[in-house]
Amino acid sequence: MMHPPRFAYSRLYRPLLATTMTLALAACASSPQGDISLVPAQLDQQTSQSGLFSQPIQWSGERPGCKGECPKLVIDSLAFPGNPRLTGLVDHALATMTWLDTSRPAPYDTLQAYQAYYWKTAAPRDEANLIARNRYRNAHLTVIELNVGQYQTGMAHGITGTQFINWDNQSAKALTIDQLLQPGARPGFDAALQAVHDKWVLAHRDAIQDPDSFSRMWPFATSDNVAITDQGVLVKYQSYEIAPYAWGQPELLIPYTQLQGILRPAYLPPNL
Repeated sequence: MMHPPRFAYSRLYRPLLATTMTLALAACASSPQGDISLVPAQLDQQTSQSGLFSQPIQWSGERPGCKGECPKLVIDSLAFPGNPRLTGLVDHALATMTWLDTSRPAPYDTLQAYQAYYWKTAAPRDEANLIARNRYRNAHLTVIELNVGQYQTGMAHGITGTQFINWDNQSAKALTIDQLLQPGARPGFDAALQAVHDKWVLAHRDAIQDPDSFSRMWPFATSDNVAITDQGVLVKYQSYEIAPYAWGQPELLIPYTQLQGILRPAYLPPNL
């Protein structure tokens, strides 16, 4: 198994994460087969019990036939029985998030194809960890967090990337940030996010030795990596994106009270 401290965010993930959702929506990937198996499990209890039922896809191992130091692969993903499009989207998105060469497309588009490619090309100390988990769900939405961590032999440290899928259960499609926000509301969203960011920085002021240097090195940045939750819109950043690596992958929550007139009414709580 990989150890998180070996992994750090790479800016190579920025263009990849921006295009993965578009590519995945057009894909008709099937769930992995062969030695990656589906294991039934109880309904996740993180949030509401309503919403889509999920089953874990759990597999880990080393390159077949390898002796001594061998590349490792861990897959801890999700399948959604009765919802092949969402299952395929998660499968496709996780697979393509592993590809870092922005000059050409990935030579695979499913976890099964990625596994075959990885065993052919991985060096002895390579490790890859692909994770999908339910972050929030209700009768209308299923929000999934995807995480990919990779270490390639010879690297000083590994690289990680994260993205959310906000799945509309009724229309059976993934929602982009533009579909979550009202027309022309992006500047208001960014302003609300910056206000939350500024409070977050102040809450960590004891860990900041030089505030001026911190602001220059880690300025505010907006993000499309958002998730609908029961408390508000969650925005998650990669390591090194708005703070030092030691701060992990920062999460900023914009309460719904600050999103009136910004978020489409369908995604606001009924009491607002």
